[in-house]
Amino acid sequence: MGGPGDPPEGTPEGGPAGGEEEYRSVVFDESFVRAARLQELSAQERIDDHAPAVRRLPPMRRGLSRQALILVLLVAVAFGTAIYMGVRHPYQDAAQPGPVEPLRMTVIPLAPQGEVPGSTDTESLYAHSPAAQYRIGAEGVPLPASRPTAHFSDGQVVNALTIAKDYIVRSALYPEVVVGEQVRPVRVLLDPDQLDQFDQSFDHPAADGRHAPTGWMVRFDPNSVELADRKIRVQGTLTAAESDASTLEVTADHTFVYALRPAGAPEAEASLFTVRRELHFRFDRDDLRMRQTQLIVSYVQAGPLSCADDSADRLRPLLAGQTAKAGGPAGTDPYATGNATALCGSLATSAQPKV
Repeated sequence: MGGPGDPPEGTPEGGPAGGEEEYRSVVFDESFVRAARLQELSAQERIDDHAPAVRRLPPMRRGLSRQALILVLLVAVAFGTAIYMGVRHPYQDAAQPGPVEPLRMTVIPLAPQGEVPGSTDTESLYAHSPAAQYRIGAEGVPLPASRPTAHFSDGQVVNALTIAKDYIVRSALYPEVVVGEQVRPVRVLLDPDQLDQFDQSFDHPAADGRHAPTGWMVRFDPNSVELADRKIRVQGTLTAAESDASTLEVTADHTFVYALRPAGAPEAEASLFTVRRELHFRFDRDDLRMRQTQLIVSYVQAGPLSCADDSADRLRPLLAGQTAKAGGPAGTDPYATGNATALCGSLATSAQPKV
């Protein structure tokens, strides 16, 4: 076995003998040189006395680099944000709309204090009445200036006002509704959750504060009256406000004046009939998108009428020359639950035309 200084493959032939031990540390044969690991030092390593002779290579990294991982995360976040903003309205709020309330309605007939005035000249009737300056038809239901709310855009507010106006026009100014049998023009504007109450009102009319057709629309008995002038006079206001983050409400307060005469009597005198309606509409975002509304309050005063007549199903106006029938409204039973109190008012003389 070779000594500590022997080459890896033993002492070569012809090499120095044992007497030349002083050269063994500096003399290398070819196999020793081939077996040695050589590493060229960098300039910095040559300067640094403490640098190791053999430089270790950095370990290879497996998987994605940090920069690639960050890029993937950024792309995922951007993609998720795009989807989120695409399906969410900018004014959407976490609050969800509540259940649709049934319509609460009050219809109050107004009885005249004397004989109903009349004339064959409808223009003269209007000119000598408080409705002299009222506009005709839909022009009397103008849209107010609008502004966005905290959770609804200006366009959504305008949409709510427009739907409310459409309901008012259809339910009080359409001749086929007012003196006809049509109900569909009004029905198609209602939220589907109110359709059962609407249909029940016309199938089984009742003065119970829930199922009076005259709470949904102005509706005369076509067998007794007709329009003497189709130019119905109107005046009133519309206002919109946000009730919560998911609901808009519109309040409408309008007075309608109709010129009426007996059905089938074109030569008969006409008289004026006045209807004051205060309606409260409610809209959630589905209603605005589908162009429909929830009618939650209807307060109606109408005359001249007889308090003794039933005004729940149809309005039966007193015409020119007629007076109110004797007797008051139908009796109210305080022991019966679920029924509205029968109400009746007196029509002021100043509300009648001076002829």
